[in-house]
Amino acid sequence: MTKEELKIRTKSFAIRTFKFLMAIEKNKAVDVVSYQLFKSSSSVAANYRAVCRGKSDSDFLNKLKVVDEEADESLFWLEFIKELEIDCDKIELEKLIKEADELVSIFSAAIRTIKNKIRN
Repeated sequence: MTKEELKIRTKSFAIRTFKFLMAIEKNKAVDVVSYQLFKSSSSVAANYRAVCRGKSDSDFLNKLKVVDEEADESLFWLEFIKELEIDCDKIELEKLIKEADELVSIFSAAIRTIKNKIRN
């Protein structure tokens, strides 16, 4: 997957998450969870764009770590919604969980690759 394809994929994840959250159950507790998920999912996309502008391997690695953390946080909030059985589109929730998990895997693997490159 190219950097451009991953930019599109991370932005799509943020947009899909936002649309999912627009239709989710509304109350004070759920609003807190929704806000956290919105912040982390949009951060994946925004920070990945910054990764693509990294000036060195070390800069690229540091920025990629932030993206990995935000993707993992998004996965946490999606799983949290599922486990709390919050009223939402369950099919889309499962798709978002799958996508967040895949993004975490992609970014974690990229981090390992960069670390190995820096060491050698």
